[in-house]
Amino acid sequence: MPRVDDKMPFMEHLGELRVRIMRSLVALLIGLGIAFPFSQRLVDWLARPIVKSGNTLVFLAVTEAFWVQMKVAMFLGLFIASPGILWQVWRFVEPGLHGREKKYAVPFVVIGSLLFIAGGAFSLLIVTPSAISFLLSYERPGLTPMISIGNYIDFLVKFTLAFGAVFEVPLAMVLVARMGLVTPKAFAKNRKYAILGAFIAAAILTPTPDMVNQSLMAGPIILLYEIGIVCARIFGRARTPAQAPVPEETPA
Repeated sequence: MPRVDDKMPFMEHLGELRVRIMRSLVALLIGLGIAFPFSQRLVDWLARPIVKSGNTLVFLAVTEAFWVQMKVAMFLGLFIASPGILWQVWRFVEPGLHGREKKYAVPFVVIGSLLFIAGGAFSLLIVTPSAISFLLSYERPGLTPMISIGNYIDFLVKFTLAFGAVFEVPLAMVLVARMGLVTPKAFAKNRKYAILGAFIAAAILTPTPDMVNQSLMAGPIILLYEIGIVCARIFGRARTPAQAPVPEETPA
């Protein structure tokens, strides 16, 4: 049962966090069990950009192909488990919300899951194919790519999870605005820092040095930040009317 008071001892916060993490791990294991039968087909689908370029993937250790399949199953399981994980995130922050704000639990889980999946799809369908094409363009006589399946899947997984997390930016902004931690005005005032941070993140996370692929990451971050500002202005005002009045002192 969620607590109705928003004043919890520090150790109780840690205990609650531990419970939510354990339940999130259970959701992830369930997702892994569902995803494992489809992992081999997903590996074949992820390998299509390499195969279409005329190259082949290799595994350099006896166990590498098996662990790649397990990693891909975990990767798919994370997307399957995302509603359950987001539900646990909501239950952790719920005690700090007002009663009327708790009705947004279902929209939070649904929208958060869709944004996470949309970010992963954007990476796999748009960003990584162009990045792979750019990187393989350095092939020339005397320099033949021999790509390990393990390194290739690590490359895709890290990129895809990064985009899935980035697409949660508007939801996170709305959540902290509703909790009264940051105002929409503060988000708008710090827009220039968000733009700078987007290009720094793109330069670090994007494996290619060209501006096209970096812009494919920085552009969505900036757009999502702007969407987050608009959403925070619309949905982040619930606390201001309630917190505006100052209690009157009783005359002595």
